[in-house]
Amino acid sequence: MMHDWWTSGSWGMGFGWVFMVLPLALLVGLVLAIVRLYDRNWSREQSPRTAREILDKRFSKGEINREEYEMRRKALIS
Repeated sequence: MMHDWWTSGSWGMGFGWVFMVLPLALLVGLVLAIVRLYDRNWSREQSPRTAREILDKRFSKGEINREEYEMRRKALIS
């Protein structure tokens, strides 16, 4: 009886897996949408930095030496 579902014209049993996978896919999509929205809002809050913060970060990473750091810092102050 169950082995010939495709010939009997009853498609309900054949697509039952869709109704098991669909809620899971919707849940995963909802979680991903929430994560993207949260990440986008978080990055906007972190984005505005001052020139001094950028200069300090470059110096701490070693991208610029002490002399260049001092020169640029003085230029920012004046």
